[in-house]
Amino acid sequence: MSSSCRVFGAGICFVITCIFCKSMANSLPELSPQKYFDTLQPGKASLAYFCQTGSPSTSVFLEELKEAVKPLQDYGISVAKVNCVKEETSRYCGKEKDSMKAYLFRGNILLREFPTDTLFDVNAIVAHVLFALLFNEVKYVTTPEDLQNVENALKGKENIIFSYVRAIGIPEHRAVMEAAFVYGTMYQFVLTTEIAVLESIGSEDIEYAHVYFFHCKLVLDLTQQCQRTLMEQPLSTLNIHLFIKTMKAPLLMKTEVTEDPQQVSTVHLQLGLPLVFIVGRQATYEADRTTAEWVARRLLGKAGVLLLLRDSLEVNIPQHANVVLKRADKGAPLEFLVLHDVELIVSRVENTAHGGEIGENENDAAEEADIDTQDDEVAETVYRDRKRKLPLQLTVELTEETFNTTVTASDSMVLFYAGWQAVSMAFLQSYVDVAVKLEGTPTVLLARINCADWSDVCTKQNVTEFPVVKLYKAGRNPVSYAGMLGTEALLKFIQLNRISCPVTVMSVREAEEYLSGEFREDLASSAGVSVLGLFSPVMTAAKEYFSEAGKYLQGYVITGIYSEEDVSILSNKYAATLPALLLARHKEGRIESIPVAGSRTQDLVQIITDALLETFDELLTAGKVSYFSVDSASGIILSFYRLNSQNGLFVLRLTSLNTVYKYTHCPLFRKKTPVGRGILQAYFDPVPPLPVLVLVNLHAGGQVFAFPSDQTITEPNLILWLKKLEAGLENHITILPAQEWRPPLPAYDFLNMMDAASQHPTRKVPECTKEIEVQENDKEQHEDRSATRKEPAETLRIKHWNRNNWFKAAKKSLRHDKEVICHPVS
Repeated sequence: MSSSCRVFGAGICFVITCIFCKSMANSLPELSPQKYFDTLQPGKASLAYFCQTGSPSTSVFLEELKEAVKPLQDYGISVAKVNCVKEETSRYCGKEKDSMKAYLFRGNILLREFPTDTLFDVNAIVAHVLFALLFNEVKYVTTPEDLQNVENALKGKENIIFSYVRAIGIPEHRAVMEAAFVYGTMYQFVLTTEIAVLESIGSEDIEYAHVYFFHCKLVLDLTQQCQRTLMEQPLSTLNIHLFIKTMKAPLLMKTEVTEDPQQVSTVHLQLGLPLVFIVGRQATYEADRTTAEWVARRLLGKAGVLLLLRDSLEVNIPQHANVVLKRADKGAPLEFLVLHDVELIVSRVENTAHGGEIGENENDAAEEADIDTQDDEVAETVYRDRKRKLPLQLTVELTEETFNTTVTASDSMVLFYAGWQAVSMAFLQSYVDVAVKLEGTPTVLLARINCADWSDVCTKQNVTEFPVVKLYKAGRNPVSYAGMLGTEALLKFIQLNRISCPVTVMSVREAEEYLSGEFREDLASSAGVSVLGLFSPVMTAAKEYFSEAGKYLQGYVITGIYSEEDVSILSNKYAATLPALLLARHKEGRIESIPVAGSRTQDLVQIITDALLETFDELLTAGKVSYFSVDSASGIILSFYRLNSQNGLFVLRLTSLNTVYKYTHCPLFRKKTPVGRGILQAYFDPVPPLPVLVLVNLHAGGQVFAFPSDQTITEPNLILWLKKLEAGLENHITILPAQEWRPPLPAYDFLNMMDAASQHPTRKVPECTKEIEVQENDKEQHEDRSATRKEPAETLRIKHWNRNNWFKAAKKSLRHDKEVICHPVS
């Protein structure tokens, strides 16, 4: 009995001792100034807060300081509260208002002093203290140039861990500092809180903290950019640690694997990441190894990649399988896959990584699976956003009773839509987004009417297809919006409609201000290009044609006209022969002159529209027709990019070839234009990593040529390659099938619709943006409207896009023999 009591008593004493020791470790020592300085040791860091005895205003800070004792002690940093007493004097003991600071010492040397309002919680305390101690290991940059200088200085020497946090002292900043404390001697840490620095490396998501690994150690060419890998997990100390561990692992874990994949274990599995085995054969070892390296680069930080040789295995791998996926979950079976595209492998791994994050409700999961059955991308988008609550109160809902009074009372923009149609509901989201951007600005009243409920109103307004946007202004016929169904395009249309075009310029000084963008600075962001027509006073017909073209293009470009007696001053200055157009590109600070002698309204519209096209613009739906309608002697270059890549120099190289080989260059961003992946899949199996340069020569029966993958894509190499192609010295990699592309259904035969729309006669001013206001007493307008109603519905729909027969020209250019170069760039 007594022995049991002794054992029990010893246990109680042990527990009490542990609790006492723990409380002592987390307690905040209170010392006098003299005793505190006596405890300081050379080379040891210490954080001290000097305060007046009995000061009540420091209680909140002291609670946070007490919480920081343990984490700072883990890094060898002592923490103390120093009570300032009258018997001892210290320069750190000032008046009450001077005592709101903490001091960081290394030995007896003062390193930093911190106002207590910057040490607002335990995270801020730890982050600030470590930041001050690691001033050599962590470089803080404020501009993109600073970051570039650090990168250039470390090429061939050391790798970089670059971090962006929203502010100093927040938990993400602490996580970065704690990682720097451990890995600061192995890597150069770079920190910024500036959004511009983050955007300079191609990141678009600026709402969250980011960590990048810059692979600079193996870069020997100072002109070459360090490869960058983004940590996709949330920024925390543990995730940074795991991220760095994966960056330290070899790119390709082993040259080859001959054992059972189920028995293979690497650091990736230990870190909870999957393994990807690329199945190959000894006979194709080099090609399989290259493929495995491509996959490894794309999955860097997400999975481990190994090369598995089928010939050397004792276990059987299904003959059809070329990829084996091993999850990190214990006991998870191997997955044998057939994937012929690097992107498919990456997508499968990413989906596997996020597989455990699916919603808890099984019914919701089953409902989401129905998205895969959608055969229309717009309908799929609407379905995905079906639970999104739109601020519809920012737009006025119209009915049959309120429509006329609303549009006549003030300048109004009205969206005609159908609640049952996917395109209408998708565009309604963009329309509301415009209302959000314009909230509080007196521009134009945004209204909407559901034609499914008020069909009579829509019929009276000559709306026969949906969605349609019309602008109503007092004293003017309504104007239909014919641009892209997106937020930015519609917002630009609204902004540019605030000014009536063409603007009459009265003096040379006003003309210079107009060309420099000072005429309407509030529209500078919307009007990237301005057009000024120069005419002598006697050129009456030419001025009339230009005025009609300016009215037609209103909302899409700002046009002005100058026809005073001294117009020769401007024509001489800009080497323009009257009549002429001056095209001012405000972003580039460049002014071009275009002669327009003998041009009528439609000619001027086409000239201005073509002139607005960029030399090397992104190929999206908005500009596809325009670019394909431009006469190109040799063909079109399609450049495929990732959004976070830096390819400015290469773009300049391609652009410089334009004057020699007459190519039209149009880049596509992989995330914005997924069709680029389909193009590459048609030419390659498997799809190679970017960059890849491809030329399709339709003159030679659809032969496809690929730029040699072992050569660097430079201007001299490009020129040499093109010359070899012209001389017939290159071998094609495939031939496109000579089959006619037909629409799946008659309703999708858009080329015939374009022809039908282009065959209708046009008046002086193209009809596509003019709406005839029906008046019973106006016979001519009544006849025009009747003629319009006789056109087929599909023709009316196409007329919103049929500007000067662009689609007809696009169709012809697509059908003519051309050379098309598809150039993907990483």
